[in-house]
Amino acid sequence: MEITLVTSAFCGACTRTRAVIADAARFLPDATVTEIDVARDPDAAEALDIRFTPTVIVRDDAGVQTFRAEGVPTVPQMLAAAVTALPD
Repeated sequence: MEITLVTSAFCGACTRTRAVIADAARFLPDATVTEIDVARDPDAAEALDIRFTPTVIVRDDAGVQTFRAEGVPTVPQMLAAAVTALPD
């Protein structure tokens, strides 16, 4: 499972989202967390159709997006999203 966090340097909510993902990741030892800064990598952000920061995207092992949240998700939301990304 991959968790992608798309942020920007001027985004206060991005800091809170990093903390939420870190808390959730404690329960998801196999998850890979990747952060993309829209200022440093605008092409990657555009390819992901990012319109708002923070945006969190969860993908299953096949790379299929199973969850997307704009804004600050909660730890329970992240854990529920992780369940949807687990193989059957």
